[in-house]
Amino acid sequence: MSERLKITRGSGNVFRDIGFGKDEAENLKLRAGMMMRIEDFYEKSGMTQAQAARALGLTPPRFNALLKGKITLFSLDALVNIATRAGLSVRLLVKKAA
Repeated sequence: MSERLKITRGSGNVFRDIGFGKDEAENLKLRAGMMMRIEDFYEKSGMTQAQAARALGLTPPRFNALLKGKITLFSLDALVNIATRAGLSVRLLVKKAA
């Protein structure tokens, strides 16, 4: 193991690090976070997927797509609505970039 490894510090946004533009990467990061919170709600709820889908106003196939992380199928607006139906409080903090 005489080879040296090159380590590159990440930006804090995996989507930016894999090549998405700044705007799209930020949107994807927000959507991914929302999807994870909705999945946490489901896992803690004790409901079946069908029950959770109904409670969140989704069809079972659409809810399954959310659980599988199919991020391109969900807008930020749609995820805010789903999270609200799950009883989650959604806040958006806007501040000057570092």
